[in-house]
Amino acid sequence: MAVIEDPAAAEASLDPVRARLLAELRNPASAATVAARIGLPRQKVNYHLRELEKHGLVQLVEERRKGNVTERIMGAAARSFVISPAALPGVAPDPSLEPNRLSARWMLAVAARLVRDVGTLITGADRANKRLATFALDGELAFASAADRAAFIAELAASTARLVEKYHSATAGGGRNHRLVVALHPSVKPGADAPEPSQIAGSPGRTREQ
Repeated sequence: MAVIEDPAAAEASLDPVRARLLAELRNPASAATVAARIGLPRQKVNYHLRELEKHGLVQLVEERRKGNVTERIMGAAARSFVISPAALPGVAPDPSLEPNRLSARWMLAVAARLVRDVGTLITGADRANKRLATFALDGELAFASAADRAAFIAELAASTARLVEKYHSATAGGGRNHRLVVALHPSVKPGADAPEPSQIAGSPGRTREQ
């Protein structure tokens, strides 16, 4: 996985044709091969590849001589990409600007900061060729009732607070601060799409819920 922090690189990756090329080039190929695969002129594919290469999103894997022509074999810089909120510095979510810490928007702002911070750490670790020490938990659980959910949250918060009090050492020499993020939200069903506009804003023959 590669982290995109540069605004211009983010813009380049979001172009539908270039995003398709990044997916196709998970397995290195020439412009001619990719052009035939996706049904675009080779010249157009070459143009988009140059733009992606300029931003470090694709890279030259090898050159092959075919008659009088040197064929460039290109590959994506990573198998997957994530755009850091750092690519949108003026409008990136900021948890401190959301007054309601119980809102989903505050949670989303915290998640965006997590993506930004871990992305920055990954970039730095890669440049220094060092391992980045992190830890995460991910799972699903089902609550029998809203009361059980509330009780779980209360116990989780209390347990986390006890662990923080036990291990936090503000005066430890040589220690390093770590950020702890705990989140809980309803699961999204696999393959679920965003609601259709008609489901949100109403349409002829439908009544909009207030």
